[in-house]
Amino acid sequence: MKIDARSVARILREPGALRVILLHGDDSGLIRERARLAATAIAPNLDDPFRVAVLDRDAADRLDEEIFALSLAGGRRVVWVRDGGDSLTAPLKASLARPSDTLVIVEAPGLASRARLRALAEAQADCAAIACYPEEGRALEASIRQMLAEEDIRIDPDALSWFAGLLGPNRAATRGEVEKLALYAGRGGQLSLDDVRMCIGDAAGVSLEDAAFAATAGDRAGADIAIERALAEGTSPIAVARSLLSHLHRLRRARIAMDGGQSRADAMRGLRPPVFFKRTDAFGQALSLWTAARLMEAAEQTQRLELECKQTGAPDLALCRRHIARLAATAMAGRRR
Repeated sequence: MKIDARSVARILREPGALRVILLHGDDSGLIRERARLAATAIAPNLDDPFRVAVLDRDAADRLDEEIFALSLAGGRRVVWVRDGGDSLTAPLKASLARPSDTLVIVEAPGLASRARLRALAEAQADCAAIACYPEEGRALEASIRQMLAEEDIRIDPDALSWFAGLLGPNRAATRGEVEKLALYAGRGGQLSLDDVRMCIGDAAGVSLEDAAFAATAGDRAGADIAIERALAEGTSPIAVARSLLSHLHRLRRARIAMDGGQSRADAMRGLRPPVFFKRTDAFGQALSLWTAARLMEAAEQTQRLELECKQTGAPDLALCRRHIARLAATAMAGRRR
């Protein structure tokens, strides 16, 4: 059966009588994290060879043997398959026709929507098909807050918003950055915006932010260096587009406030979260180079960039570099005007 987003946490915490949990989607880090949660719900010690068997995609011929093996020490067993595909469909279907209390967890990143394995898991009442796609917006912020709450750590709203805006679409990378914050804050701590910036100042997201600020301020050389660093550190082209779009919208809000009579300083202070003090010069310079109309046009071009990057086979890295160069050129034209 297909599991909706609201029921995922409960299913992973209490698999009950389920015999198969299929985890599919684009976020391999989230798939691995959820597989681990489901496995520990059955076998708290994942290093126990009598209760946990880990197989790769080429071990489909061992699946039946592992599913029906007995646990010598007692307790329910887990068969955890990494990088599963349609080759598992036939052996899984055959095993479901025979009684067993073993839970089979299948990681299947990139599984096609019409895959036979997915159709099997969605059709069977004792199977769960769980989609694992990158979180964004409020869902991502809620996950970050939950991870920190596990260590009794609180985070200021502006710090949470800034931090979430830096993260790419991989849950494993998000978890790593959150763990870094938790170590910095300590159990029971409180994280401010300055704390978060200080702690993750070497993250790829900071390079991405550097690229956005440099490009809109007309610094072509600085933007080129920053975007190359961000891409080399693993930032996805989709994250580039979304970060740029967020930055352009903040510039446009401030520019509209200035057009309404506010001073540049007041317009910048009115943004939430506020502009980081080390970036006020670049942000202010960009406000002097762009009109609200040109910022809107740049935002629309950035939205098209995200759509283009999502097309199969698109040269997404080249598209990102070209877009950064185009923004810097537009800003420089504003300076000449």
